[in-house]
Amino acid sequence: MITFLKRLRGTVVLALLWAIAWAVGGILIGASSVVLPFLPWDAFFRVFDAPLPALAVPGFMGGVLFSVVIGIAEHRRQFEELSVVRFAGWGALGGLLLSMIPAMAVLFGSATVVEGAQALWPLTLILAVPLTALSAASASGSLWLARRSERTGDMRLADGQAQDLIARAD
Repeated sequence: MITFLKRLRGTVVLALLWAIAWAVGGILIGASSVVLPFLPWDAFFRVFDAPLPALAVPGFMGGVLFSVVIGIAEHRRQFEELSVVRFAGWGALGGLLLSMIPAMAVLFGSATVVEGAQALWPLTLILAVPLTALSAASASGSLWLARRSERTGDMRLADGQAQDLIARAD
């Protein structure tokens, strides 16, 4: 039970980190549309009409999916054993799964495609490209944070062991 709770906590923390990062990314997209008005932002804003910090929602879902994927695929490996490219690949797979959620909602009847919009699969492909790229980048950042955290934890352990040895010597 404790192992399950630790995994659940890790999944929630990872998903929240992804949500924060994606919300910041959305804010940066909005700021760059003001700073760089000559770029074709109209196409993006026609497809994505929600407030830009709302990218936190797919960021959270992507973090959960990535956590599940990495938990299944690499559950016996330490962070130091994983390459950034491999981790980014698993993140890309999580992003691809994330882009399938709206298509599955339409296929199961819990959502509909707006009248006059493109067919379902071209819309899914339009979603898949940025979500896969964002998920791969987020996965790479997650690995970097995990390795950094793991090293910091090892240093604390080494300091504690050193203090233990000093106390025994006295």
